[in-house]
Amino acid sequence: MSALYILIGISLCVALVFLGAFLWAVRKGQFDDDYTPSVRILFEEPIGENKQEKHKN
Repeated sequence: MSALYILIGISLCVALVFLGAFLWAVRKGQFDDDYTPSVRILFEEPIGENKQEKHKN
């Protein structure tokens, strides 16, 4: 039975760590733009930039 109390305590500590990481990410603006990543693949890049980047290597 004491092992159960230890496991509950550890799981609560882990949950608090994840909650803290989530709140930190929200405050730093990690989730501000949730629309652009879903449509970024649809945007066309200018042709000139692609050719110049290939020749730089």
